[in-house]
Amino acid sequence: MGSLDVVTRTIDEITPDLIDLRRDVHAHPELSWQEERTTDLVARWMDKHGISYELLPGTGLVAEVGREEGPIVALRADLDALPIPDTTQDTWRSTVAGVAHACGHDVHVSGLVGAAVALAEAHRLEPLPVRVRFLFQPAEEVMPGGALRLLSQGVLKGVSRIFALHCDPSLDVGQVGLREGPITGASDRIQVTLSGRGGHTSRPHLTEDLTYALGSLVTQLPAVLSRRFDPRAGVSMVWGQIAAGHAANVIPATGELAGTLRMLDANAWHQAEHLVRGLIADIIEPFGVSADVLYVRGVPPVVNDFAATQSMRRAVTEVIGPSAVATTSQSLGGEDFAWYVEAVPGAMGRLGTRTPDGPTYDLHQGNLRVDERAIGVAARVLAAAALS
Repeated sequence: MGSLDVVTRTIDEITPDLIDLRRDVHAHPELSWQEERTTDLVARWMDKHGISYELLPGTGLVAEVGREEGPIVALRADLDALPIPDTTQDTWRSTVAGVAHACGHDVHVSGLVGAAVALAEAHRLEPLPVRVRFLFQPAEEVMPGGALRLLSQGVLKGVSRIFALHCDPSLDVGQVGLREGPITGASDRIQVTLSGRGGHTSRPHLTEDLTYALGSLVTQLPAVLSRRFDPRAGVSMVWGQIAAGHAANVIPATGELAGTLRMLDANAWHQAEHLVRGLIADIIEPFGVSADVLYVRGVPPVVNDFAATQSMRRAVTEVIGPSAVATTSQSLGGEDFAWYVEAVPGAMGRLGTRTPDGPTYDLHQGNLRVDERAIGVAARVLAAAALS
């Protein structure tokens, strides 16, 4: 029996347990850098199946299966949840107020655990042609991402390729979306704090009208950016938070804005911070207020390597079928997997989680529901990609 046959058989056998694992992780979500319980769950699975691993400082772990020498292939899953209330009514809904796995990381974790167990079983029966390193990474949801910490700890030492999957509720379960080249966007976080002399709304000429300045910044910065960047860069400036004032007849002395700047083009990303800081200063200058700008560079686009994408395509075809391969477009979503593929060739695929003919959900929403058959698909595809 070949390695892929053993992988398929093993995943079929453990899928009910992987679903239980996913539901356990979903019911007990943990925010970035706090994934202690989730790390412990993964470690217990590794212990149970005799897989060697190393706990990372804080949270997360790295496990390995396969021969001591030869090429190393890495597979990655992210552990953290989002500060979003779970609005589903499933019996395994989040038990942590205001925190939910609204991005599908619970599926990523269970899928990678399944791949690790299946590859370990295959290796026991016949030595694998490669060594496979499993990265259970904390803090994907915060910029610039936990991947940078893992890279600084040498997790890609000796690695020739790296693969990952990310849930996509716009694709039916059983499908995997693939794309050569950039598949995600760059994403930065911007926070602007304005300060000025507060005062009575009857005498705006004796104050700095900070609220008006905030409003101008809200509308003008996205507009000006659309004219300063090449339209093909796909730049999108969207504010998510705005706060100022406590009374209708008082001009406040401080106010805050926060949002994200996303784009499709890596070259534009490298220019963005300098341009944004200059534009903010220009926009608020007429109002006499001052600005404290916190600009957090997030992640560059994930750029899928051609050969690695072809390997993933072969993997999907072998373990799911040719019809499972779907085309997918580049998104503006940020993903810190980008840091890994800047270091070594790799590819990320989009894992279909929608029940056929069922509703289409969206990521980062508290009502996200996934078809749990996607867990077995993820485990098979990741294991096959490592062997390809």
